[in-house]
Amino acid sequence: MKLVLFAAACLVALATAASAETLAVDLTPDPHNPASPQMGDNLVFHTVIRNTGAQAVEGVIAWISLVQTDRGKEQPIDLEDWSAHKAVTATALAPGQTLATDWPMRLIQAGNYRVVVSAVSRDSARLAASPFADFTVRQKPVVESQRVLPVALGVPLLLAGAMLLRGRKR
Repeated sequence: MKLVLFAAACLVALATAASAETLAVDLTPDPHNPASPQMGDNLVFHTVIRNTGAQAVEGVIAWISLVQTDRGKEQPIDLEDWSAHKAVTATALAPGQTLATDWPMRLIQAGNYRVVVSAVSRDSARLAASPFADFTVRQKPVVESQRVLPVALGVPLLLAGAMLLRGRKR
């Protein structure tokens, strides 16, 4: 009896491990993404999650992760501020079936980043992850009022002063 229970447990474990390994995740940046994005721009990443196995995969969950890779600032990023989707789910993926998802993201901080999409099924023992997609966000040019205000006020005053001096000479 113990041998039968052990064999059944082994089969369940093998089936679970096999179902996790049957998920494949592809990640591609949208071709319309800016070539050199800056703060405030939007990026979109596309994923296709495919069941490559012979059995249906139940309870699929996929999510996107973002990490900053700048030297000394290596850290995961909270996507709530970046307006990115948190996760997608599928009740089941039949053999050969795919789940296509778009992941829009609004860029809010300059730096170097790496994005990855992970997927797991309810009964899986392993994580399926996409290849990384790296990108750099440029600082958005900001007008500083301390530099602009003296010029904006100074030029008209200088012109008015020059006109007054010219008028006195006549």
